[in-house]
Amino acid sequence: MSDPVKSVASSTAPTAPAGAPVPGSDTYKGWLFKWTNYIKGYQRRWFVLSNGLLSYYRSMDLCFLEICGHVNSRTQAEMAHTCRGTINLAMAHIDTEDSCNIVLTSGGRSYHLKASSEVERQRWVTALELAKAKAIGMMHEQSGLQCCRSRKQTDSQLLNERVLFNAVRTSARINPDDSGDEESTSQSDKSEIHSTLKALSSKLEDLSTCNDLIGKHGAALQRSLSELESLKIPAESGDKIKSVHERATLFRITSNAMINACRDFLELAETHSRKWQRALQYEREQRIRLEETIEQLAKQHNSLERACRQAPALTNTPAISSTATGCVRPLKGEASDEDEETEYFDAMEDAPAFITVAADHKQHRHLGSNQSGASGGQPNDWNLEDHVLDCQHQAGCNESAGKEVMPRKKRRTRIPDKPNYSLNLWSIMKNCIGKELSKIPMPVNFNEPLSMLQRLTEDLEYHDLLDKAAKCESSMEQMCYVAAFSVSSYSTTVHRTAKPFNPLLGETYELDRLEEQGYRSLCEQVSHHPPAAAHHVYSKRGWTLRQEITIASKFRGKYLSIMPLGAIHLQFHSSGNHYVWRKVTSTVHNIIVGKLWIDQSGDIDVVNHKTKETCQLKFSPYSYFSRDVARKVTGVVTDGEAKAHYILSGTWDDKMEYSKIVQSSRGNSGSEGKQKTVYQTLPSKLLWEKYPLPENAENMYHFSELALTLNEPEEGVCPTDSRRRPDQRLMENGRWDEANVEKQRLEEKQRAVRRRREAEAVEAQDDESEYDSGKEYEGYQPLWFEKKVDPISRETAFVYKGGYWEAKEKKDWKKCPDIF
Repeated sequence: MSDPVKSVASSTAPTAPAGAPVPGSDTYKGWLFKWTNYIKGYQRRWFVLSNGLLSYYRSMDLCFLEICGHVNSRTQAEMAHTCRGTINLAMAHIDTEDSCNIVLTSGGRSYHLKASSEVERQRWVTALELAKAKAIGMMHEQSGLQCCRSRKQTDSQLLNERVLFNAVRTSARINPDDSGDEESTSQSDKSEIHSTLKALSSKLEDLSTCNDLIGKHGAALQRSLSELESLKIPAESGDKIKSVHERATLFRITSNAMINACRDFLELAETHSRKWQRALQYEREQRIRLEETIEQLAKQHNSLERACRQAPALTNTPAISSTATGCVRPLKGEASDEDEETEYFDAMEDAPAFITVAADHKQHRHLGSNQSGASGGQPNDWNLEDHVLDCQHQAGCNESAGKEVMPRKKRRTRIPDKPNYSLNLWSIMKNCIGKELSKIPMPVNFNEPLSMLQRLTEDLEYHDLLDKAAKCESSMEQMCYVAAFSVSSYSTTVHRTAKPFNPLLGETYELDRLEEQGYRSLCEQVSHHPPAAAHHVYSKRGWTLRQEITIASKFRGKYLSIMPLGAIHLQFHSSGNHYVWRKVTSTVHNIIVGKLWIDQSGDIDVVNHKTKETCQLKFSPYSYFSRDVARKVTGVVTDGEAKAHYILSGTWDDKMEYSKIVQSSRGNSGSEGKQKTVYQTLPSKLLWEKYPLPENAENMYHFSELALTLNEPEEGVCPTDSRRRPDQRLMENGRWDEANVEKQRLEEKQRAVRRRREAEAVEAQDDESEYDSGKEYEGYQPLWFEKKVDPISRETAFVYKGGYWEAKEKKDWKKCPDIF
C-alpha cells in the first residue's frame, strides 16, 4: 500500500481565516485535513486552537453552537460527540514532514494534519508553536504559584507592578488627608495599571516567542538551501537556485532586523521599571528638600522679626510674614497678604545659594545708613532712579529723532508661506544614491530661508536695550541692561528648529539701519574649515559691538549640542566701559524621533573689564521632574569687591526683570551644606520683554518682525551679500526642488575654488626662489576683516578693518569675489 501522504491529492478547498482573539486568550480557527485511516484517508475537519488546546469538529456550525452555548435540551446529549478530539499543546511535539503536512504527538496520540497550501501550513505552525509557548508558561506559572510563593519573582510584569504600586502607596502616605473620592480613583487606577501591565506582559511573551521562531526557521531555511546547493542538478537550474539563495539572504536580513527590534523592545520594557524607581526616589528627595527649605524659611522669618522689633523707628513698618506656601510677603498693619510676592532663586553653580525677600520703600530709606554695604552705600530712591533714567532715555530718543531727516522706510511684513512638503527618509536619500559621502548636500528641507550671518544679525532685534544702557549713569544698572541684551538674543530660538544656511567663504551680510534706528551692521564669513563668522556693529547712539563666532556641534544620539565658540565685545563710547561675554550651549532634542525642540543651558559671565563688575547668569536646563518654570534664567550683579547689587530673574523666551538689593545677610546652611544668602530687595522692574510674533508666523518659519525683513531685496548691497544667494531666494519663494539643485551647484563651485587654492599653496611651497625671497603663501584673506590680538582676552580674533561702507557709497565692488 502506498504512503497515505503521497496517495492523497492536494485539496483546493479554501481555508477559513483565523478567528479574532477572544478576551483573555488567543483563538485560531480554520479547516485542515486529518488522517483517519488507510480506507478513508484524509478527511476535512474544523480545528479550533484556544488556550493551549487544539480541538477538531466535523462541522463548523456544531462547533459554533457548542462554544456559544446556543443548544436546546435535545441536542445537549449530542454535543458530547461533536468535539472529536482535543490535544494539549503544553506536552505536544510539533513536526513538519513536507511542505503541507503537520504532525502533532502528545503521549501516545498523534495527529497527522495537512493544510491546503504551504502558506496555510506555515500559519498553523506559527500559531501552534506560539500557543505551545503560552501553555508552557501558564503551566510553569501555576506550579510556581502553588509551590514557590515566597521565592523572589523576577518577571518583568511583576517588577513593573511592584514599582507602580509602591509609587501609589508612597503617594498615599505623602497625602494622608485625601478624600474618599481620591481613594476610589486610586483603586481604579490600580486596576487599570494592572490590566495594562497584564496586556503588556502578554505582548512581550508574543515578541519573545516570535524571536525564537524566526531564529529557528531562518536557520532551517539556510541549512536547506546549503544542502540544495550541494546536490548535483542540471546546469540550467543554477540561476534559479541563485535567485532562491538571494531571497533567503534577504529573509535572513529582515529576520535579523525584526529580532533586533524585538530585543530593543524587551530591553526598553525591562528598564522602564528602573526609570520609575529613579523618578520615585527623586520625588522623595524633593520632598525632603522642600521640608528643609520650609524649616529654613521659618528660622529666617524669626530672625527678621527680631531685627524689626529691635529697630526703634520701625514701630509702624511692615513685618515679614511667612505663608503656608513658603513665600515671604510684607504685611502693612492688618492688611491682606495679597501684596507683592517674594521671588526665590535656585542655587547657582560655583556661587552661594540665595533667597530674596521683598522690602518696603520706607524701610529702605530708614535703614539706608545701616545697610551691610550691598547697595554700595547709595540709598537712593528706587522709583526716583527709574524716573530719571526714563526721562534721560526719552530725551535721548527725542534728540536722535529730531536729527532724522528721512522718514522710516516701510519694510515687508510677510514672506511666502512655507510649503507643506512631507519630509521622509526616501525624499532625502534618493538624491544621495551613487555619490561620495563628502559630496552629499543636505537638502533645504532642514533649512530656513536665512543664512547664519543673518541669524547673527538677528541678535540686534532688541538693540534698544543697548541704547538705554548707553544713557545710564550707573555702571551697575548699565550691566543689568547688557545682561538682558545677552539673554534677549535667544528669544527667537524657542520655535526656530530649522537650520540656517551655511555661508559660503567670503559671503557677507549688511544691515544698514543708521538713519532709522541709529546702527549699521556687517557680517562676513572669514573661514570655512572650521566655519567662522565675524560681526561688527556701530551705533551712533553711543556703543559698538563686535563678535567672532565659530560653531562646534556634537551629536549625542538623541540630541544635538551646538556650542558657539568666541567672545562678544561691547564698548560704550562715553564711559569707556568694555563688556565681554560668551554664548551658552543650545541643545536640539528629538533628532531621530519626535517633535524637535530647543533648550538653552549653561552660564554666561558678563564682565566689565574697566570696573571689574560682573553678572553671572544661569540658564537652567529643562527637566521633566523640575517644578521650576521652564526656560528659567537667574543672575546676580556684583561689583569689583564681589558685593551684590541687583538680582535678575525671568525666562529667555519671554522677559527679564531686575530688583535692587537693599540688604543682605548670611543664613543657615542648607540641605547640601552650603550657606545661603538672603537678599532683601525692592520691587522688581521690567528690563526686557519679548515682542509678539507677527500674524501667521507659524506658516512663515516663526520669523519675528526683524527676521521677515532680513532677506528683503535691497539695491546697492555688496555682490557677496546673502540677499543675492540664489538657493536661499528660491527656498523663500517655495521652489524647494530648484533650491536643492542650486545649493548643490554653489557648494560644488566652492569646492572647486578650494581645490584651486590648495594647488596654489602647494605651488608656492615648491617654488624655491619665492621661498628664498621670504615670501609665504598667505591663503585666503577676508575682505573686510583682519586678524588682530585682542588686548583683553589675549586671543587672536577677526576685527573690522574698515572700507565697506565707503565702497558702498562709491559703488565700488571690484575687490569682491564671484561666489554665487
